Amino acid sequence: MSLPSIAIVGAGLSGLVLARILQNHGIPSTVYEGDAGPDARTQGGSLDIHEDSGQLALRACGLYEEFRRHTHPQGEHVRVLDKAGTVFIDAEPPGGEGGRPEIDRTVLRDLLIGSLDPGRIAWGRKVTAVGTRAGGRHEVTFADGGSTTADLLVGADGTWSKVRPLLSAATPQYSGISHVEVNIMDAETRHPEAAALVGPGMIFALSEGKGILGHGGRHVQLGVSFRVPQDWLVSSGVDWSDAPAARAALLAELAGWSTGLTDLIRDCDDTITPRQIFALPAGHRWPRIPGVTLVGDAAHVMPPYAGEGANIAMLDAADLARAIIDQPDDIEAALTRYETAMFPRAEAAAEMSTQGLAMCFSPDSPRGAVEFFSGMPAGTGFDAAGIVDEVGEGVTGVRRQDGRTMACSSRS
Repeated sequence: MSLPSIAIVGAGLSGLVLARILQNHGIPSTVYEGDAGPDARTQGGSLDIHEDSGQLALRACGLYEEFRRHTHPQGEHVRVLDKAGTVFIDAEPPGGEGGRPEIDRTVLRDLLIGSLDPGRIAWGRKVTAVGTRAGGRHEVTFADGGSTTADLLVGADGTWSKVRPLLSAATPQYSGISHVEVNIMDAETRHPEAAALVGPGMIFALSEGKGILGHGGRHVQLGVSFRVPQDWLVSSGVDWSDAPAARAALLAELAGWSTGLTDLIRDCDDTITPRQIFALPAGHRWPRIPGVTLVGDAAHVMPPYAGEGANIAMLDAADLARAIIDQPDDIEAALTRYETAMFPRAEAAAEMSTQGLAMCFSPDSPRGAVEFFSGMPAGTGFDAAGIVDEVGEGVTGVRRQDGRTMACSSRS
């Protein structure tokens, strides 16, 4: 039996998981990545890796135990505040650990890269075009003028996938949210007040369609987010590469927010990165086209407000790998099996992510987030029993930054 040639476009988490599992089963593939090397650009902040998706994929990779050695202590802690600095939720799973341990995205990616045989990733191969050839094979053309063909082409190349147009005319649309990434590296040493305010895990500081969301710990990594028109990052006239000007613009948007929260902006490092949040329609799918498929954001990019994107991407890769391993002599049957399971799963995750966006950026936020985290069942990482000072049904204890506690209703 001859094995199919497999080209994977994109060395993100989904492409790397797919290549790793195939390698474990003796099936060759090549990952083509436009970056010059693994350190060419930053990879973002922390990820919570879910038991029923991302962790399953890492187990299939044979990397679960190594992954656990790199997770953050107290990384599942959650803190919900409003713009006044009122702390509504300050909780961690019972025993300090639930089912969603946190890990730096860069650390996880490096773990996957290091698990692949030398030469399995072709760095510096930026894809400029893809096309279909006779017999269902596909050709990939690179910016350096080179090209390759494969029996199976997998688009793992993210939001603006070059592979997706072979399957679908859909393009990601602006979600209504723009955010600006800010970091305070070595915050526990350099800015202990900021580290203490954010806490060791996730922070949701929300009010009136605006938010400061992210992760704490040794490093504080945040997104300052706004519900604004798509052209806001440009029409604001801000030079986002000018750190003082960027800070001033963010502080103006957060006028009326507590000094403790705005100090997170004043104290942030000089690398400030503006981004827009795009998404494909929930339920995006395509007809079966021979010899090509998509995984991760290429298939179903969604807002990041349910923590599902990276997890579903890794599970996509694991499921596709298993289908290929089980049916290497019938790739079309393998792709049908993979897509049949992936489409409804991705649709459900995208709907959750859209709901999370609406919850975080509603006019009455953080009310929705308080109700959500107060009601999360055990096993999902948080639990009503873990909420600080909960004092009865429909009523949540509120701990202010000055340490005083009062009771207030979380419902109208």
